[in-house]
Amino acid sequence: MLTSAIGFLQGAIEFSLLGCVEAASVALIVYYIYAKTRAPSIIASLFPNLHLKINYRSQLLKFNNMGNEFLLTIRNSAKTEPKRENALAHGIGTQNMLDLTPHAGRKPYNTIFDWGVYFPYIAQSTRSKQFCYPPVSNLVQNDPVLQRAIKQAAEQMLKENQSNAGNTNEDLNRNNESKDSYLEDTMSDYQQILKKQERRAISILKDMRSTLNNFLLALTSWILYKLLPCFLSGVVTHTQQIEMLKAASEKAPGIPLIFLPLHRSHLDYIMVTFILYNNDIKSPLVAAGNNLQIPVFGELLRGLGAFFIKRKIDPVVGKKDILYRAILHLYLQHALKMGHNVEFFIEGGRTRTGKPCLPKGGILSVIVNAFMDGSIPDALIVPVSVNYEKLVDGNFVREQRGEKKVPESFGKAISGIWKALNSKYGLMRIDFNEPYSIKELVQSYNKIAKEDGSMKIYKPSARTLQHNQSTSSLYGTDVVCEEHRNLIDSISRQVVYDCAVATSVMSTNALAFLLLTRYRNGATDTEIAKGLDELRTTLKGRKDIGFSGESSHIINYAADLLGENLVVRSKDENGHTIIRPKGNVESWIELAYYSNTITPHFALQSIVLTTFHKLLPTSDEVNEKQEPGVSRKKVIEMALENCEIYRYEYILNKPTQVLANMLELALDELIMQGFIKTAQVGILHGFFYLGMLTHFSFQTDSQPDAPMETIRMARAIASYIESNDLDQDDDEANDYDNLGQIEEPDIFFVSETIKQQKAICEVLAPFAQTYYIVADSLFILYKNSILESEFIKFVMKELHDKVNKQQCPYAESISTDSVRNCLKVLEKWFVIEITNQSGLRLLALRTPYETSRDSLKSIVQRMSNIVPQYNNGYF
Repeated sequence: MLTSAIGFLQGAIEFSLLGCVEAASVALIVYYIYAKTRAPSIIASLFPNLHLKINYRSQLLKFNNMGNEFLLTIRNSAKTEPKRENALAHGIGTQNMLDLTPHAGRKPYNTIFDWGVYFPYIAQSTRSKQFCYPPVSNLVQNDPVLQRAIKQAAEQMLKENQSNAGNTNEDLNRNNESKDSYLEDTMSDYQQILKKQERRAISILKDMRSTLNNFLLALTSWILYKLLPCFLSGVVTHTQQIEMLKAASEKAPGIPLIFLPLHRSHLDYIMVTFILYNNDIKSPLVAAGNNLQIPVFGELLRGLGAFFIKRKIDPVVGKKDILYRAILHLYLQHALKMGHNVEFFIEGGRTRTGKPCLPKGGILSVIVNAFMDGSIPDALIVPVSVNYEKLVDGNFVREQRGEKKVPESFGKAISGIWKALNSKYGLMRIDFNEPYSIKELVQSYNKIAKEDGSMKIYKPSARTLQHNQSTSSLYGTDVVCEEHRNLIDSISRQVVYDCAVATSVMSTNALAFLLLTRYRNGATDTEIAKGLDELRTTLKGRKDIGFSGESSHIINYAADLLGENLVVRSKDENGHTIIRPKGNVESWIELAYYSNTITPHFALQSIVLTTFHKLLPTSDEVNEKQEPGVSRKKVIEMALENCEIYRYEYILNKPTQVLANMLELALDELIMQGFIKTAQVGILHGFFYLGMLTHFSFQTDSQPDAPMETIRMARAIASYIESNDLDQDDDEANDYDNLGQIEEPDIFFVSETIKQQKAICEVLAPFAQTYYIVADSLFILYKNSILESEFIKFVMKELHDKVNKQQCPYAESISTDSVRNCLKVLEKWFVIEITNQSGLRLLALRTPYETSRDSLKSIVQRMSNIVPQYNNGYF
């Protein structure tokens, strides 16, 4: 009896719990239909006499933000200042892709029978154009080149085994029986090794392959439409850029599109695919690191087009993994032949500093050589610029301070998603640059080579299998020819340069840049807003601005988005709001990440202006009647040397541009901005010169070298007018071409713009301090060798100590990336050599630096040339 009663009660409890669950499910479904669809607005349109006035977007925003609004109301009730706006209009001419559902249904709602009107995101995801994504793995597996690579890998392993076993020819000459026995054993071993390599090839191909399919694309598209608004206020791009891509793919349907984004976040490749899929452009196969092969998410990425490759292709230093390289090459080659679009990150990994990294040409080399050997008729390279108002992946402060990266894991992915859904990251911006064909690029470089006479002419031709290993190719026995290295390097550098130029400036980039260059000690919001106005004017027409509106609103919005961990706001005695960096090391490093999106634009100006101040005589050396100035020729010559120091930090010019010409343009811009002045000329003559420079400066973005002769002519004419009367005879007048060649000072210091000059010098000052401290640390290598990792630790400790003692004014100088780049420069200069010993990188000085401490002082002096000169009496 008691058992029956307990059973009855248990059943009732379970039934009631089940009922509660079902009731909750029904409530959630009703909420979902009401809040997440257009049902309210459709009901209002069906019954106009009720005057419901229900707006879909406002209802969605209301339901999504109800809890946040309640909390904000409570917080703001305790504050006297009014609530700031928490939204920002994106750049002019752009569209928020999360608001666009062109396949959803008719607008306005002329019919109630189109279900897409009620469920726009489902309709958009399922009605997008379906493409055929043929599998590639079977083609690779049956390719004769792979079979040959398997045999070569087996032969290589057999030789290694024999070498390790210590077999010698003397042992084989003892008698025929032992020789025959040895050959039989060798053949048996070879067959076993061959089978092992065949199994390894299948395993590599299985791990690498992509399973791109329309169903998962549609499902993910619908999920992203729902989830992205939870933490992003918009995913913005130019619709004209989308139309441009459509036109390019329709004009040449058999030509693959190669998307090359700059890499900032794990969200990059998902969002590029999201935009392409929802705009009826074929989704690409995406090269992803095998560190992303984590449970659930790895297979999801594979279904969205990811094919996984090793982050380190050759596990043993100095030994090529023939088989892996062959499979990767063949997979890409067959994917291109089958008409797949391809996407990969030319920088390799995500940027840790916020500025573009130098390119890695491995995968690009396969694509270029697929064209060069006739496997594909052409390919269209599409540089893609990606930027965020606030980085979704968090920050890279730990890694910049020298700490190890936390590896990817399922738990880390889940926690990252949960954190993202409960945070606000503002706008995401994606810009698709104009595609250019590899065929036309090769023709352009060949034209330059013919004119220059020093470069090789590249001609497409069929290539046969090479049995000797290449030292630089992706697949060491087949693909990349040594003579194509310069071509691939030129293309990759041009892609990164174009991406950097096209990257839109977000509100947080602008605020961080101003705080690190002009307002390191803080300023009122009004002063910073004026600085932003000046910055926007400077960038107008040269960089795309990813925001619009009043500068004061933009500053407050960006400060809110960056958060109190980076930016601090307080009131002064007059009631003005003071905005300043928080001031700890972590905040400086993270602010530098956002600022570095803009620094490439000002890099050349910063180098030229820093060089100018370095060459200026000190204020004590200048007479009262004498103006401080230097020779323009000296400035350009020394600036060229200083650019060499930054060769691994920035790509300062395209391969088709002359760096000296770009420096001349940067110097002319500094003159136009009033940071430097030329010799005292009449007002009319000055306006003539500046007018010509202004006229031609608008051409410098598209053809920077084209107007150089004309600009030189303008400069020479202005100098000629200043130094000669117009009534002089023709023989004297023809001498204007040689003006500017004299060593006398012809550009002079301007004291009125000293604050703006310092801000320009500050752009690269943190990098300069890092390089100087690395050079100064070389003395510990004197008659001594040390592990590279230990040397980097020593330098990082020196940086921390100098920052703490205020001997280094830039905490963002603490950067392992810059330390490594400086070591590359020193290795290029043959100051140090790095050798591999048992997988460890050993650092040592080269001759004569290992025998003379004075020779090291010359390197320190050279590095000091890029450090801004603030003790010359002018600042």
